[in-house]
Amino acid sequence: MRTLDAGALRALAHPVRVRIYDILSQRGPQTASSLAELTGESSGSTSYHLRALARQDLIREVTGRGTGRERWWERPAGGVSFTNPDAIRTPAGRAASQVVMNEFLGRRHEQLMRFVASSLDAELDEWSSNSLVSTSSVRLTAAQLAEVNERVQSLVDEISDRYRHQDADPSAALRSVSLRADLFPLPDESA
Repeated sequence: MRTLDAGALRALAHPVRVRIYDILSQRGPQTASSLAELTGESSGSTSYHLRALARQDLIREVTGRGTGRERWWERPAGGVSFTNPDAIRTPAGRAASQVVMNEFLGRRHEQLMRFVASSLDAELDEWSSNSLVSTSSVRLTAAQLAEVNERVQSLVDEISDRYRHQDADPSAALRSVSLRADLFPLPDESA
């Protein structure tokens, strides 16, 4: 798990960069041109943002793929934490962390709502019927929350490691799937 330092958070704290980073995470390697199509930006703009992300080692060029003009970019495997206690000690660090989290969570919520709307508009297909949107509220101590967090993260890591390189099989009917885990204390409603 890489905890992003203040420089990486500042580099990522731009809506287009968050979107590019997320697309690379969800869809795999892309070019500036393919990212331009997916984001609605120009290829010059996506190229600029890709270089800014690469300077902070948030992404890297795919070696042995593409040409001098067509460069492929990928997000290195592994988890990333946007919560850095050192970074949020400064106003600039807090602001960068807030922008990054707002953009990521907004994108996640938008994707979830699109899935829910599309699955309600059509007959359930194999993908919809095998999906899960679940919420449960339990009362835990901070230590129990830490234990649940560790177990859920371990399962997510295990699944990610097991299936990450499946795109090598062109005969498989694969789709990108979002694995989510939301573990947090609910706000005190009486406050």
